This record gives sequence, structure tokens and C-alpha cells, in this order.
Amino acid sequence: MLKQEKVDFCIKTLQELYPEIPIPLDHKDPYTLLIAVLMSAQSTDVRVNQITPLLFEQADNPYDMVRLSVDQIREIIKPVGLSPSKAKGIYGLSQILIDKYRGEVPRSIELLEELPAVGHKTASVVVSQAFGIPAFPVDTHIHRLMYRWGFSNGKNVQQTEKDAKRLFPKELWNDLHLQIIWYGREYSPARGWKLENDMITKTIGRKTVLEEYHKKTAKKAV
Repeated sequence: MLKQEKVDFCIKTLQELYPEIPIPLDHKDPYTLLIAVLMSAQSTDVRVNQITPLLFEQADNPYDMVRLSVDQIREIIKPVGLSPSKAKGIYGLSQILIDKYRGEVPRSIELLEELPAVGHKTASVVVSQAFGIPAFPVDTHIHRLMYRWGFSNGKNVQQTEKDAKRLFPKELWNDLHLQIIWYGREYSPARGWKLENDMITKTIGRKTVLEEYHKKTAKKAV
């Protein structure tokens, strides 16, 4: 298969599997999405979705958030991990949104990246999922699958993002990044991976990845 045929196969399979694409983090507007994404760093979406309702019950907008202290925010979000830095970030960005943006979340990756505790991936998720602006946030699932599929060299997430944007049509970026995440979780996880369940990797996967997988399974069978 030529690379373009592999890309087309990948898109077609993902669209068939995920015609409707749920957003993993519960939120009701750009601000609550921004806070949820920030909290999800080195945590799971499931854990974040358990904790955000407790936080948003007290403060679901920047004006109410800055009425809480950093310590109060930290106490609520402690179960998601890294709570000291996340609490400072949530308080600090809320204050900046009030001072600079009248409490609104800016619609630009560059402006979002200027906020405390907001990196490129968080900013990309917010513009794509809250505002529908094309972006391709790369998480661990996308980074892993782009390598397994032979679409990127796996060196770093920055390179993976560049490769994804080059290979996939811009109008599909927002759907595809979510579809790949769901696919990675369901069919191509890092641990407990079974190639026979992984239709895309089985069909178009990087030759060295497939060889390594077959070697490992052959060893286990002995």
C-alpha cells in the first residue's frame, strides 16, 4: 500500500467506527473545558470527570474561581494529582481572563499558551473542541499510533503533530484526533495490546512494529 492509501484506509476505518465522536472530558463551555483539560495532565479523563463537578459546583467561571483561594482549589482537585501547580494555574489564568479578556476564553492557541499552566496541547484541545478551529492535539495515544502506523518516527510529540497535520486533511483534524484517541484506548493500547483486535495496525502497521509484536508473541507461546 502506498502511504496515501494507508492514510485513506485509516480515515475510512475511523469514520466507520466512530461516526459520532464523544468529547472525553465533561464540560459546558470553553472555560470549564479549559479547566478540565488543564487538570487532565498526567491524570485520567475518568478521574478528572469525577472531580470537576465538585470544583464547578463552587466555581464554574473565572469570577467565582478567584473568590476561592489557591489552597481551597488545591484541596478540591487533590485526587487528580499535581494539585499544587494545577491549583496555582487555575487561579492565575482565571485572574488573567478577568483582567485581559473580560472573563472570556481567547480563541487563539498563541494567546491561550500565554496563560499559566496552559501548554500547546491544552491550548490545541480548547480551540478545536470549544471553538471548532482546526488543530491536532497529540496525546500519548496519538503519539503511539502514529508511530505504529508508520506515519511518524515517534521522536517527540511536536514532530508527530507536524506529521499528522501534513498527512491528514485540515477539515478532518478535529474529528480525527478524537477518533484516534478512542481507537487507541479500545483497540491499540500501550499495555495488553492484541494485534488481532487492532484492524488498522494489522493492515497498515509499520513493518518493524509488526515483526517485534510477532517475535514477542512467539516467545510467549514457547
